[in-house]
Amino acid sequence: MPRRTRRRRLDGWLDPHLLFRAHFTDATHVVWLDGGSDATSGLSVIASAHAGSELLTADVSAGTITRSRPAASAGPVLSRTATVGDVFDVLAERLAEPRADDAEDADDRVGSETAGAPAGPLGWYGWFGYELGAALVGVPAAETETPDAAFLWVDRAIVFDHRARTADLVWLEGGADVDADVDADGEAAAWALDLAAVWDGLRGRPEPAEPLETRPAEPPASARPSRSAVPMARWRHDAATYTRLIDACQQAIHRGDAYQLCLTNRVDVDVAPDPARTYLALRRSSPTHHGGYLRFGEHALLSASPELFLHVSRDGVVSTKPMKGTRPRHADPEQDRRLRRELEESDKERAENLMIVDLMRNDLGRIAELGTVRVPSLLAVEEYPHVHQLVSTVRARLRHPLTAVDAVRSAFPAGSMTGAPKHSAMRILHALEGGPRGVYSGAFGYLAVDGSLDLAMVIRSILLGPTGASIGTGGGITALSVASEEVEETRIKARALLAVLGAATAQPE
Repeated sequence: MPRRTRRRRLDGWLDPHLLFRAHFTDATHVVWLDGGSDATSGLSVIASAHAGSELLTADVSAGTITRSRPAASAGPVLSRTATVGDVFDVLAERLAEPRADDAEDADDRVGSETAGAPAGPLGWYGWFGYELGAALVGVPAAETETPDAAFLWVDRAIVFDHRARTADLVWLEGGADVDADVDADGEAAAWALDLAAVWDGLRGRPEPAEPLETRPAEPPASARPSRSAVPMARWRHDAATYTRLIDACQQAIHRGDAYQLCLTNRVDVDVAPDPARTYLALRRSSPTHHGGYLRFGEHALLSASPELFLHVSRDGVVSTKPMKGTRPRHADPEQDRRLRRELEESDKERAENLMIVDLMRNDLGRIAELGTVRVPSLLAVEEYPHVHQLVSTVRARLRHPLTAVDAVRSAFPAGSMTGAPKHSAMRILHALEGGPRGVYSGAFGYLAVDGSLDLAMVIRSILLGPTGASIGTGGGITALSVASEEVEETRIKARALLAVLGAATAQPE
């Protein structure tokens, strides 16, 4: 029996964070793709696992894919040996199950404008880690402590349309797993009634005062308690070491081994804060249109990402928005305008962005209809609370019969996080960086049953796990890079995230 999307319009409007705070903060398997705290367009989507929900995880170093039902009382856990390509095959297989054509014609991109009331992007929600991308490209991949891919099958969600200021309960009816020991359609109908009651109970209540008070971050159970009031932040590379790595990148560029290298650093913090409360604090301090909260058991991704990696519309239009070129914001308006002009006029930053635009044009060209790859926006400046960013847009149309999954295979990992040419750049960076990137510089979002896809870059993000918190930071190195400026850029990008964790923001020299 084909799957059919069902939708129930909720009365009135609530900001997504109110429903999240009231009903989802304690959920251990939950996703929130967040269109922004002050969004006036685009979508936000919130969903959590139920007894029939499937979680797919992949481990590149072990060569395994694991499928489980994390919310089931005694759900089966199935693990098998797999290649990196099998991850995409499993995702594609589930998305291709028969489905009735009942979706309305609307742009369903999280963080974009919408036209009409979308049926809602149901399907796989999760992340692709950087090391999965390394295996996909065929370069060495470091062993990680986090899943190299993690996706939750979402067949029930609350979808918020920020432009229309409407909210819908959306769920799939029919096509349930035959081995699921539940009445899926009956459970979904009960879920809709329960959520509608929660929604109605929240309407009319005064909005909770901001900020949401957070408990002090405690050291993880595996770490010794710290006597310091400020959590310890450990940079993988201190400033002197990072400077030497920049020099090594420039030597590789002068040899002709690469044109640009996206060199990264990592900061580990000995804390174990509440994931939901920490995300709400991050959302408040670093508002953005592509934020996200993805908690899968002991690992949680909290992202204030400003960068779209890849979007595929239901009718097959593919978009990517490489973000290369950064200047800090300044409290003084005149100084802030000066920094923006400096970014716009920087030969180094413009060249850095253009190189990645070329790389992404090539990546999309492999899966595009002939002659459809274009660049509708080049070197535009976007402003965020902490930085000015130089952003371009590359667009194409998928070649029949290719799908959104094929688009990810072609373009992942994003060129803005590797450098160019991609294969050579990733080999060089693997030798220099001295450890895994993990989820950082991967991508997160959804692959939907209607053929659409929305993936944001995992940047400006915190990853929480059993051993504490980690933050990735970095920048594109070219022949024109100045080491002191590149070191400072990594500090600027990490500063707001460390502040949310209550950690010291200084980098050892």
